[in-house]
Amino acid sequence: MDMAFSAFLISLLFLSTTTPTFSLYEDQVGLMDWHQQYIGKVKDAVFHTHKTGRKRVVVSTEENVIASLDLRHGEIFWRHVLGANDAIDGIDIAMGKYVITLSSEGSILRAWNLPDGQMVWESFLQGPNYSESIFLVPTSLKIDKDNVIIVFGKGCLHAVSSIHGEILWKKDFAAESFEVQHVIQPLGSDILYVVGFVGSSQFNVYQVDAKNGELLKHESEAFSGGFSGKVSLVSTNTLVVLDSTGSTLITVNFHNGEISIQKTDISDLIGESLGSTMILPSKLTGIFALKTNTFMIFIRVTDEGKLEVVDKINHVTAVSDALSFSEGREAFAVVEHYNNDICLMVKLGPEWNNDLLKERIKLDQQRGLVQKVFINNYIRTDRSHGFRALIVMEDHSLLLLQQGEIVWSREDGLASVIDTTTSELPVAKEGVSVAKVEENLFEWLKGHILKIKGTLMLASPEEVVAIQAMRLKSSKKSKMTRDHNGFRKLLIVLTKSGKVFALHTGDGRIVWSILLNSLRKSETCENPTGLNLYQWQVPHHHAMDENPSVLVVGRCRSSSDAPGVLSFVDTYTGKELSSSSLVHSVVQVILLPFTDSTEQRLHLLIDAKQQAHLYPKTPEAVGIFQREFSNIYWYSVEADDGIIKGHVLKSNCIGEVSDEYCFETRDIWSIVFPLESEKIITTVTRKLNEVVHTQAKVIAEQDVMYKYTSKNILFVVTVAPKAIGGIGSATPEESWLVAYLIDTVTGRILHRVTHHGAHGPVRAVFSENWVVYHYFNLRAHRYEMSVIEIFDQSRADNKDVWKLVLGKHNLTSPVSSYSRPEVITKSQSYFFTHSVKTIAVTSTAKGITSKQLLIGTIGDQVLALDKRFLDPRRTVNPTQAEKEEGIIPLTDSLPIIPQSFVTHRLQVEGLRGIVTVPAKLESTTLVFVYGVDLFFTQLAPSRTYDSLTEDFSYALLLITIVALVVAIFITWILSEKKELRDKWR
Repeated sequence: MDMAFSAFLISLLFLSTTTPTFSLYEDQVGLMDWHQQYIGKVKDAVFHTHKTGRKRVVVSTEENVIASLDLRHGEIFWRHVLGANDAIDGIDIAMGKYVITLSSEGSILRAWNLPDGQMVWESFLQGPNYSESIFLVPTSLKIDKDNVIIVFGKGCLHAVSSIHGEILWKKDFAAESFEVQHVIQPLGSDILYVVGFVGSSQFNVYQVDAKNGELLKHESEAFSGGFSGKVSLVSTNTLVVLDSTGSTLITVNFHNGEISIQKTDISDLIGESLGSTMILPSKLTGIFALKTNTFMIFIRVTDEGKLEVVDKINHVTAVSDALSFSEGREAFAVVEHYNNDICLMVKLGPEWNNDLLKERIKLDQQRGLVQKVFINNYIRTDRSHGFRALIVMEDHSLLLLQQGEIVWSREDGLASVIDTTTSELPVAKEGVSVAKVEENLFEWLKGHILKIKGTLMLASPEEVVAIQAMRLKSSKKSKMTRDHNGFRKLLIVLTKSGKVFALHTGDGRIVWSILLNSLRKSETCENPTGLNLYQWQVPHHHAMDENPSVLVVGRCRSSSDAPGVLSFVDTYTGKELSSSSLVHSVVQVILLPFTDSTEQRLHLLIDAKQQAHLYPKTPEAVGIFQREFSNIYWYSVEADDGIIKGHVLKSNCIGEVSDEYCFETRDIWSIVFPLESEKIITTVTRKLNEVVHTQAKVIAEQDVMYKYTSKNILFVVTVAPKAIGGIGSATPEESWLVAYLIDTVTGRILHRVTHHGAHGPVRAVFSENWVVYHYFNLRAHRYEMSVIEIFDQSRADNKDVWKLVLGKHNLTSPVSSYSRPEVITKSQSYFFTHSVKTIAVTSTAKGITSKQLLIGTIGDQVLALDKRFLDPRRTVNPTQAEKEEGIIPLTDSLPIIPQSFVTHRLQVEGLRGIVTVPAKLESTTLVFVYGVDLFFTQLAPSRTYDSLTEDFSYALLLITIVALVVAIFITWILSEKKELRDKWR
C-alpha cells in the first residue's frame, strides 16, 4: 500500500493548490467593490480650447471642487477637493497655463498648473471686514508676462503677481463701509474703476492706479430711492440696478468720473405691473435680463442711457455670460423650456433678432430645469463659427450640448448624498428554456477548461483576459434579482437636489432615478430641502406581490418650523406613488417597531409644537398604535440650550378639527447642562435594527459577564465652552470633555467620565454594549480613542453552568428601565494616529461575526480596525487564559495596518458617511461610503468562514476527487498483483 499512500499524498498536494486565499490580487480589484468619482453642482466654468493641448473645461462646484474635464467625453483630467470651509468664489484662466481660483470669502488666491492640476503658488489676502469677493484676471495676459490679478476681498483691494503670487500692493476700503459691486479695467487702460454702494442710498466710484494702487479720484452720488438686489454691468461705465421697492430700474453712468443717475419705472417700460422682479447678474454688453415669477424680459440700454424692451419670453430658465468669439463680436446663450425639450439660442450681442444658433434638444424629464448655461465657440470645417453649451440641470447633472445632441452627461448630483437606505431586489422567476440550458452548459465547459489551463499556467495572454472576463460575468453581481447570499441589493440614496437614485450594489450603475416634485421649488414650497430616507414598506413572505417602498421626508424651508413634505417611492420601478404637503412641521421622525397587515411600518412625526403625528393614516395603524400607546418613549436634544428631554404621549390633539392621528405629548424628564461649563457637541445611539447574537460574554477562566444591551441608551459628549472652536482655541487647563451614558426612558445617568485637557470634535459609534469615541488630547498633542463597555450585574448569579442547564436562572425575567439597573463599566483610552471624519461599525445578519470599526480618516480613506484592539480589558502582560480568550497585550497606541484600508489605495474625496448593511451570509457585511465620491465593497471581518470564494473551481475539485479515486483503485490492483507474485515465489 506504499504506492497508494504516495499517490494519495501527491493528489492531496495538488488539491491544496486549488484552495481559496484571502489576499486581494490586482485582477480581483473591482470584482467586489466599485468606486465612482464626481464633482458636484457646477457654479462656474471656463473653457480652454486652444489648438495646442487637450480641449478641456475647468469648473468649480458647490462641493468646493476644482476640476478639469475632458471636453470630448466629460472625464476628469484632474481635480482638487478643498476644505468644507474653503468655498470657491471664482475661477479663471491666466496666461494660458494657470487656473486661478479665489476662495474662503476672498482670502485665499491660488494658481494651479492647467495640464496636471499641480499648485503653482498660493497667496493669503488679509483684511479687517467681511465683504463680497471679486477678482479680475485681465484678458490680455500673455504667457510669461507678469501682469497683475486684481482681487477685492475682506474689505481690501489687492494686486497680485500672476507668476509668483506676490502681493504687489493693497488698498483698504474697510473704513468707508464700502460694498463693492464691480471692479472694472477697460481694455488697454491702467486705471481701475471700483464701483459700489455705501449703505443703501449712495453710489461711489473710485479710480485706482493699477500699477501702484494709488487713489486717483473718488466720486459719489446719493439716491433717495435706495438700491437693492443684484447689479448688472452693461458696459465699462454703465450699470443697472433696482431701487429699494423693486419697481424702478436705476441706470447709473460714471463716464469720465461724472456720475449720472436715471430712473425708469418698470410698469411704464413694460406696460403692466409685474409684482416681484429681480435682475439676473449676467455679464452681457448693452443688454440685461429682468426676471419675474412667470417670464423673463430682455432690455437694451442705449448709448444715451435709455431703456428699450427687446423681448419677453415665458419659459426662459438660464442666460449665459457674453462670449467674445471674433473681433468686436460677442454672443450669449438663452435657454427656453418647451415641455420635454429645451431650445438653445445663441444670439449676437445686443442685436437681439440675430440668432447665431437655434437648436431644440430632447432631455429627460427627471433632470428638471436648466439652471445655468456656459457657452464656447469653435471653428467648423467650412470656417464658420459653431457653438457648444455646457448646461447645469436642476438635479445637479452636467451636460454638454453640441450640434443639437447631448455629447456627454455626468450625474454629479450623486456628489451630494444626504441619506441612504437599502432595498431588496425582486425574487428570481423560475423556469429556464432548453436553449438557455444548452448555452449555459457549453459556457460552463468552456470556462472550466480555461480555468484548468490558467491553474496549470498554460493559458495564453488572450485566454487570461477571457478568464478575467468570464470571472466578472460568472460573478452574477449585476443581475437584477436577489441572490442567496444577499450581496445584490439596491442602494437608495437621496441627494441635495431632491433627486432619489437607486444604485445596484454589484457594479454601482444607476437602475432608476426620480426628481421628486414634492422637493422642487414652487409657490407653496419656497425652498424645499430633503431630510431623510426611511424604509416604508418591506414586503415579506405573505405579501411578495407588493413592491417595497421608501419614505422621503423633507421640509419647505431650512428652518425647523417650516411645513413638512412626504413622498413615497416604489423601489423597484422608481415611481412616486404619492406625495403630500403637510400642515405641520417635521422636527423628528421616530420609527416604531410595528407594521400593519400590508407590511407598512408605523412612523411618528414630531413637529415644532411637540405634537406627534402618526403615519400611515389608517384605522388599522391607529388600532396597533393605541395598543402600544403607553410603551412609546422618545427623547429630544436641544444642543444650543444644553437640554435633553424625555417625552411620552398624553392624548389626542385638541383643536377646531378633530384629528385621530395627532397626539399631544408631555415631558417626563429633562437634563440641563450648565452652559457656562458644558456644551453638547455629540449624541449617538445604537442602530434600531442591530442584532445582538448573545448577551453573555465568556471571559477568562470560564467566567461570564452579561452585556447591558438596552436600546434606550444615549451617549452624550459635552465640552468646555472655550473648546467649541478648533484645536488650539483653548489651553489644556481650559478644556475638558465629559462623556455620559443616559437611559432615555427614565433620564437616569448610568455612567459619567471626564477627560481633562481633551478637545473636540468628537466622533463616536455605539454598538451592542460598547461605545467608541475619538477626540484630541491637548496635553499629549495627539488624537485619542476611548472605549466604554457596560455590563449588567443583575444577572451575575447566572455564572454557574449547572444553573443554566437546570433552568434555574433569571435570564428570561423581564427587564424594565424603571428598575434601577445594576451596571458596571470598563473603559480604556489609546492614542490614534489619524484625525477622523466619521466612525461606523460592521453589522451582520445574526451578530455572530466579530465586529470591526470602520474609520473614515482625514485622508478620505476607510480603515478597518478590529474591535479587539479596543477591548478595555487589555493588559500589558495578559494571563494564559486571557491569551486563549484572544486578549491582545496592551500598547499605548492603536496599530495602523496598511492592508486594513478597506478603500485600498483609493480616496473617497469629501468623505461624509459610512453605511454598513448585513448580507444574508453571516460572515459578510456590505459597506457603502459616500462623499463627493462613492465607494462600495464587501467586507468579511472574520473572513469568509461560511462560504467558498466565487472563483473556486468546483470542476477542478471534482476532477481531483475522481483522479484520486482512480489512483487509489489502480494502486490497489497493482499492490494485489505484487503480493500475488511474492506468494508464488
